[in-house]
Amino acid sequence: MFEVQHAVRLPASYRSFLADVADGGAGPDYGLVGLMEEVDDEGALYDVREEDRRAGFLSTSFPHTSEWPGLGREGNANYPVEGSLVIAEVGCGMFHRLVITGSNAGQVWLDDPDWGGFTPGPDFRDWYSAWLATT
Repeated sequence: MFEVQHAVRLPASYRSFLADVADGGAGPDYGLVGLMEEVDDEGALYDVREEDRRAGFLSTSFPHTSEWPGLGREGNANYPVEGSLVIAEVGCGMFHRLVITGSNAGQVWLDDPDWGGFTPGPDFRDWYSAWLATT
């Protein structure tokens, strides 16, 4: 239903996780956010979830192939994040985003506009497995 509603196909490793493990729950930082999970409208997560759900946002091709430096690295925080979905909140305005479209589909990127910027990471399965290995 989510894929039809947003005209996307979720990356295979994430689809497998949803089917075989769970939609949200335990995970890095504040845990995984479920696809249809209701979030507190007072928190930072609410605003980015609303953005992710805009028509065409997820189906737009993800524009990045390498990192984008944030303010703390002499870059800026005005980088596009279309084609990615917030899957976890890190805290302090930072989020983990799963790339849905484009050549990096399946990767989890760290979205840290106030300091580090937008940084590529591993495939969802490897990202989640690395967290499991530390718990």
